[in-house]
Amino acid sequence: HVQLVESGGGSVQAGGSLRLSCAASENIYCDYDMTWYRQSPGREREFVSVIDSDGRKSYEDSVEGRFTISQDNAKNTVYLQMNNLKPEDTAMYHCNAEGGTCPSDFGLWGQGTQVTVSS
Repeated sequence: HVQLVESGGGSVQAGGSLRLSCAASENIYCDYDMTWYRQSPGREREFVSVIDSDGRKSYEDSVEGRFTISQDNAKNTVYLQMNNLKPEDTAMYHCNAEGGTCPSDFGLWGQGTQVTVSS
């Protein structure tokens, strides 16, 4: 069955950059919204960014202007370019595909990729 696989996490110093990828293991035959979330220990999971099935993008306020979400439909992949990283960006990042024209019971989560930013 279809899986989402995240990659690109790592450890960087503040001010550095990382590009996260979220790839679907096979074609998904509906138009979904792809959302990035993050969660750090002791905190609730929080929204980071979304690119919806119409290509519209939005960002959480603290990452606006630093993070950019994009997609490559030919590769079934969504990217999150993260620049000027801050220690408070440290978290496990997960991607989620659901909504759009997909059935209401459709939803996929990736396993997560860890981002660690040191000061």
